[in-house]
Amino acid sequence: MDLSNFERAEVLTQALPYIKRYVGKIVVVKYGGNAMINEALKEQVMEDITLLHLIGVKVVLVHGGGPEISTLMNKVGITPTFVDGLRVTDKETVDIVQMVLAGKINKSLVSYLESKGAKAMGISGIDGKLIVAKQKNEKLGYVGEIEKINIKPVFDLLEKGYIPVVSTIATGENGETYNINGDTAAAYLAGALSAKRLIMMTDISGVLRDKDDPSTLIPEIKLSEAEELYKSGVISGGMIPKVDCCITAIKQGVKRVIIMDGRVPHSILMELLTDEGSGTMFVE
Repeated sequence: MDLSNFERAEVLTQALPYIKRYVGKIVVVKYGGNAMINEALKEQVMEDITLLHLIGVKVVLVHGGGPEISTLMNKVGITPTFVDGLRVTDKETVDIVQMVLAGKINKSLVSYLESKGAKAMGISGIDGKLIVAKQKNEKLGYVGEIEKINIKPVFDLLEKGYIPVVSTIATGENGETYNINGDTAAAYLAGALSAKRLIMMTDISGVLRDKDDPSTLIPEIKLSEAEELYKSGVISGGMIPKVDCCITAIKQGVKRVIIMDGRVPHSILMELLTDEGSGTMFVE
């Protein structure tokens, strides 16, 4: 439905209180799931981030790229293997991870944002020792557990008016390269930045009391309530590591963390600039 100029003006006016709330504040977006694969959704996410950037919100975009890593591995004759949801990463695989995340995906997202009118700069966790990690588990190979965040490179880019686009690989103390879970990296980075909001884009609507009934979405979860949701099985399976990352981010000092459905067009703007919001919000 076409809007009149008056209706467009009304929409912008209604967004004003929310714009005031976030101007000059840091918002971290963990970008993943179908919104990263579907070209139409990708375009809308880049438009949302560019709009926030242009109105003065300091956006940090953190991305993974699991499906593209698996695609390239298959092309070169390596079968992807997972243990407890984590990719087994030998030396050859970590080279592919670095090529895909810090190269192809990272630079394509920077190019996308620049084409929309934003200023963006791509970095990895290796640059400036942004993310320092140690080996998580010997059987997983070069999968890292975060030991330290050196956040200055991200602050420097924000101060110069760029959107930092961060790929989630890390360096070891001896120069090793480690593959880092994207949600975990986003949680630690958001904490180190004292971000006002961390947005975790997924392919689910949020935490459901009944996983088969979308109407049972839980709009808000306090940290004090999370333990009971684990015990009762409401938070289970693949949702456990995502919720763990949300809780980590809150404990690290992030004000609000949201798990939301990235398949919904312009879901970022709906979350930040309207009353409606989306997904499940985690608060202290």
